[in-house]
Amino acid sequence: MLARAVFLLFLALAFNSQAIAQDVRIGVLGLFHPRQLTLQASRKEAVVLKAANQTFVLEPDSPVAATLRISDDALLLDFGGHVLRTSEIRAAARNGGAVSFLLTVPGRITRAFRGALVVRASRGEVVPIVAMDLETAVASAVAAESDSDAPPEALKAQAVVTRSYFLAGGGRHRDFDFCDLTHCQFLREPPPPESPATLATRETRGLVLTFEEKPFAPMFSRSCGGHTRTPAAVGLPGGTYPYFSVLCDFCYKDSYRWTRKLSLKDAALLATGEPGRLAVDRRLGWNAVPSNNFTSRRDGDQAILEGTGQGHSIGLCQRGAKAMAEEGGTFQQILNHYFPNTALILLNPGIAPAHFRSIDLPERRM
Repeated sequence: MLARAVFLLFLALAFNSQAIAQDVRIGVLGLFHPRQLTLQASRKEAVVLKAANQTFVLEPDSPVAATLRISDDALLLDFGGHVLRTSEIRAAARNGGAVSFLLTVPGRITRAFRGALVVRASRGEVVPIVAMDLETAVASAVAAESDSDAPPEALKAQAVVTRSYFLAGGGRHRDFDFCDLTHCQFLREPPPPESPATLATRETRGLVLTFEEKPFAPMFSRSCGGHTRTPAAVGLPGGTYPYFSVLCDFCYKDSYRWTRKLSLKDAALLATGEPGRLAVDRRLGWNAVPSNNFTSRRDGDQAILEGTGQGHSIGLCQRGAKAMAEEGGTFQQILNHYFPNTALILLNPGIAPAHFRSIDLPERRM
């Protein structure tokens, strides 16, 4: 089994330039529930907009922008004072391919993207969807999900996990494959070409984790607290990969420790495991209960929680992966440790992400 895995990895590394580019559709800026967006071209490329059988061009480095806003159940496109009503707006390069552009939620945020853009109206919000190359999405997510001081081999492990998730974890949204939140994976602006995240993505291009020769959507958390856990241990449904509880030596010896105070009502929700923790975190903030590894005691009308770790502790532990890399571990060794009985393979030409979708995945929150 080991010899076969090594052989497959050798082939992947030898021929990774043959990996087929694939697109993933990512719903972006959903955190802000925008009712209005501004679209601008980058400094180097023109953006071609198509809406209601009309075409508009945003020239590179131009102050002219397109404003998109909700009007009842449709979109209003305002382009230099020319206003039209439409159900959908598409934006791409002159050749119809990927293009760099800026999206702004007025008064909130401006973010750069590269891909082909579709904007629709849904439930009273403007919904921008970016179809981007798989490897661009991987690099963007690795940069957003990883610490700035993560070693190269830890970043490579993260890149393989991220790519595998994008390949096998779709089908959780109606209008797009993934969101840019922790519900799926954080995704921000594409990192610079020579950034650590981009280099890690490039050096693992096309590599994915498989179980029983099929790609699966691996989970990860920031700090496991000493041992990783299985989905069943935290009240989550299982999936294609069974997961195993493995010792994380670094977190076991030097755990991230925390203390929190909750109302008895909120503390009672934690009895259901990860679903209860997420319910509390959605209401009180995403660091209200950092993990499921805790003890609880009553103090009057409050519960005192004392725990270790950050996240659900399933799959890759980023803190442990960083420590393994700092001690000389390779990304293959990191993945073998946190995902026993798996193999690395190269994406087969012609395989589309939809072929491996699963609707049974729990929320991938750190």
